Amino acid sequence: MEKDIEYCRAVVNKTINAPKYVRSQCRDYLKIVDGKMKKYCINQKKREQIVQLTKLLKVPRGFMAGKTVFEILLGFQWLFIFAVLTVVYCEDPQKRRYETGILEICRKNGKTFLVAIVFIILFFTEPKFSKFYSVAPDGSLSREIQAQIKEIIQSSPALEGKFKIRRDDILCLINQNDYVPLAFSTSRLDGKLPNAFVADEVGALTINYPIEAMRSGQLTIKNKLGCIISTKYPTIENPFEDEIKKAKQVLDGIVSDETVFALLYEPDKTKNWEEDDGIIEQSNPLALEMPDVFEEIKRKRADAIIMPSKRENFLTKHCNIIYQGVGTETYIDTNDVIACRTDEPIDWRGRTVYLGVDLSETTDNTAVALAALDDDSKTILADVIGFIPSDSIGSKSKTEKIPYREFIEELYCIACGGRVIDYGVVEEFVFQIEETYGCNIAYIGYDRRNAMSSAQKWAKQYETVEIRQHSSVLHSPTKLLEEKILEKKFRYKKNRLLEMNFQNARVRFDTNKNKYVDKKHSTGKVDMVIALINAVCLLEMYEIQGNYADWAVQV
Repeated sequence: MEKDIEYCRAVVNKTINAPKYVRSQCRDYLKIVDGKMKKYCINQKKREQIVQLTKLLKVPRGFMAGKTVFEILLGFQWLFIFAVLTVVYCEDPQKRRYETGILEICRKNGKTFLVAIVFIILFFTEPKFSKFYSVAPDGSLSREIQAQIKEIIQSSPALEGKFKIRRDDILCLINQNDYVPLAFSTSRLDGKLPNAFVADEVGALTINYPIEAMRSGQLTIKNKLGCIISTKYPTIENPFEDEIKKAKQVLDGIVSDETVFALLYEPDKTKNWEEDDGIIEQSNPLALEMPDVFEEIKRKRADAIIMPSKRENFLTKHCNIIYQGVGTETYIDTNDVIACRTDEPIDWRGRTVYLGVDLSETTDNTAVALAALDDDSKTILADVIGFIPSDSIGSKSKTEKIPYREFIEELYCIACGGRVIDYGVVEEFVFQIEETYGCNIAYIGYDRRNAMSSAQKWAKQYETVEIRQHSSVLHSPTKLLEEKILEKKFRYKKNRLLEMNFQNARVRFDTNKNKYVDKKHSTGKVDMVIALINAVCLLEMYEIQGNYADWAVQV
C-alpha cells in the first residue's frame, strides 16, 4: 500500500496539478521515504498497524457507504495520516517528528472525516489513559468530529463492544483513552492534558486562545499532536492565516521548525477564476479523483459568475481564495494589496510627498497618509498611520475584532487622548513628518468635515488643500490607486491594519458611473484607505497630471 508515495511522486512530477506548497511538502516527505534524511525515517511497524486498522473501519454513509476506509482513502489523505503518525526520529522510533498537522482544504473534501480516522487510529495506538480534544468556534462545530467518530464506530462491526459512546465523550474500553469535544471559550480551556487535539474551522476563530490552551497542555507529552484544519474565510486576520503564514515560511526555508507538516490546498494563481479549471484542481484534491464532484463545483462557479451575491462564498469555500467580491462592492481584492507590500523600509529621504488626512469623529479612528512617486515616476510609494482613542483600545478591539494593542506595538497606529482622539497628537505628528521621514511636504489634503481647526494650524507652515469628498472628485484617484495596485506599481511598508482597511472598503457608483469608497456601506474601518486616496488625489493632480483643478480642491 503506497498510495501516499504514489501521490507525492505524481505531485512532484506535476502529473497531479497541486499547489506549490503541497509540492514542497511532498518533496520533503519523499526524501524521508527514499532514505535521504538521516534524522527521520518511517516507522514501518506503525504504518502496517494503521493499514490493518483502516481495513476494519467502515464508511457510515454517502456514495461509499459500507466500504472499508482502506478502500476509499485517496492519496492526499493517506499522505496526511502516514506523515503525522509514522514519520519518526531514526534514533528513537517511538518519537514522532510532527507535532502540528495543518490541512487547508476546501469544503466537501472530507477534512472532518479524515481527522476522525486519525483520532480512531490514535485510540488504539496511543498510551493508556490518553486524552483527545476538539475545539472550534462553537460547540456545535466541535461536536462534528465526535459525530463522525461515532458514526464510523457504529458502522464497523469489528469495533463493537470496544467503545463506550456517551453524550459528552467517547471512551475506548481497551485502554481507557478518552475523546472530549470542547465548547468554545476565551478563558476556560486551560488545565487540559491533550495527547492530541483538533482545531476545526480555525478560520472562523476570532482569537487563538483555544489552540494555544491545547498546546500549553501538551508540554509534558512525548508524542503530542495538534491537527489544524479549515477552509479559507473572507478575513485576513484570523488564527488560521497565522498558522498558514508560518507553515509557508517553514516550507520556504525562512523559518526553521521541523515539527510542522502542512498540506495547503490554495491555488498558486487567483486570477481568471471564471475560466481556469486549475484553480479548482489545486484547491479541491478530492475533485481530481471524483469527476462528479468536479462538475458540481464547476456548476457552482457558473452561478458565481452570473450571480455576484454567490461569488464570495464560492471563492472562499470552494477555491480557498480570500475574496469579498463584486457582489459586496469590494474596492480591491486584499490579495492584490498584499502583493504590493514590502518588509523593507521605504527610503523617503529627499522625496516630495503629498499628505492625505482623514480626521473622523472624535471617538472614531483617524489616519494620516503619505504618498510619493518612486524614482521611476510610475510607482506610488505610500505609508499610512492610524490614530485611535487610548481609553477605547479594549472595547474597539473586541467590537471590531482588531488586535489594536498588537498593532500599536508594531507601529501601525498610535493611541492618543482618552475616550476621544487628541487632535493635538495628530497635528504634531504631521509637523514632525519632514524630520522623521527626511522628506519634503508639498501639500496636505483634507476633508473639510472635522478638520478645519487642524488645517488652519498646518496652513501656517505648509500648503493645505481642501479635497471635496464627492464622487466626481474622488473617482479619478480611487481608480488610479486601484490600477497601480493591480499593476504592482504600488509599494507600502508592511501594515496589517491598512490591509484590513482595504478588506473593509466598499465602493459605490454615482449616476455617471464614478466610483468612490463609501464609509456607510463599508464593513468596518476604512479611514486609512480614505486618507490614502486623499493623498493620491493630490499626487495625481500635481505630479502625474501636472495641473491644478479648482473645481476639485480649494487652497
